[in-house]
Amino acid sequence: MKPMLFLVVVASVLFCGYAYQRTVSEGSFSISGTVVVPDHLLNVAQSNNNACAIIVKNEVDIPIAIKRIVDPTFPLDFTLDKEDLLTGDIKGPLTIEVQINKHGQLGVLKQGDIFGSYSRQIQPTTKAIIILADKSMGNVKREYVKGNFFRSAAR
Repeated sequence: MKPMLFLVVVASVLFCGYAYQRTVSEGSFSISGTVVVPDHLLNVAQSNNNACAIIVKNEVDIPIAIKRIVDPTFPLDFTLDKEDLLTGDIKGPLTIEVQINKHGQLGVLKQGDIFGSYSRQIQPTTKAIIILADKSMGNVKREYVKGNFFRSAAR
């Protein structure tokens, strides 16, 4: 009887330890906030077939979590959790940025893309972040310059 009771107690302790560890690890990464786009970029940011990518990077600028939202409306509330992680190893301070584009490529800024980042470093459980997506890869204006600069400068 005593060995059976001992086995039940050990199994109960192991199960409780597993359950506790699981709830602690599930809550170890949860970042939430809002992406805000200024009025002068709002029409471009909310146009059809746009994708908004929220990217969390570690201290050496490597992405560790990504959340994509297709056809976003702004202001956009977001939450990144364990499901959005690309890696299980989260160490050190983190940075968070946002990219809004039609081509879907992350890390590649093209004409018409909107982007921004949070001004400070964050922790894996930071809440109520406001990311201002206020930068844009606007239209490139080409100015025609008559003649050759080097030829005219040599005179």
